[in-house]
Amino acid sequence: MNALNNLFPLGWQHYLLGGLLIGTGVALLFVLTGRVGGMSSVFSSTWSYVVNRPYFQQPRYVGTRGWRLVYALGLILGAAVWWLGLAGAAPQSTGLPVWQLVVGGFFVGYGARLGNGCTSGHGICGLGSLQLPSLLAVLTFMATAFVTANLFALLIGGQA
Repeated sequence: MNALNNLFPLGWQHYLLGGLLIGTGVALLFVLTGRVGGMSSVFSSTWSYVVNRPYFQQPRYVGTRGWRLVYALGLILGAAVWWLGLAGAAPQSTGLPVWQLVVGGFFVGYGARLGNGCTSGHGICGLGSLQLPSLLAVLTFMATAFVTANLFALLIGGQA
């Protein structure tokens, strides 16, 4: 039991609830509309409003940007409901410098494009629909994350 407390010092129940809600949400989106709810496509389709480059003007982005914006708004509103209702509207912060967040965001975005989707698209939607390419992508994401976290921990002198 001590190992469980070390892994989840704030409890595990909210992780389970979050996973169930995310799974239910993407399942309902797919069952009711036949649409896959990955977030990197939301990002690209949103850019199609303001960037006229051919990549962003593809029919798969222009034709789906309306529902994708509503989908993203639902995620933002869901986070706001949690923050206001369950977190007591306490200020949330991180100890990371802004430049690290920006650099990390760049690499995540680049990786999502390189991997033809993000972790939510492959990990939740792709695995849920038993797509082999998504399984390979998730295994690659996880292996890369493990290696990166351990290398970073070694570089800064900590333990992974």
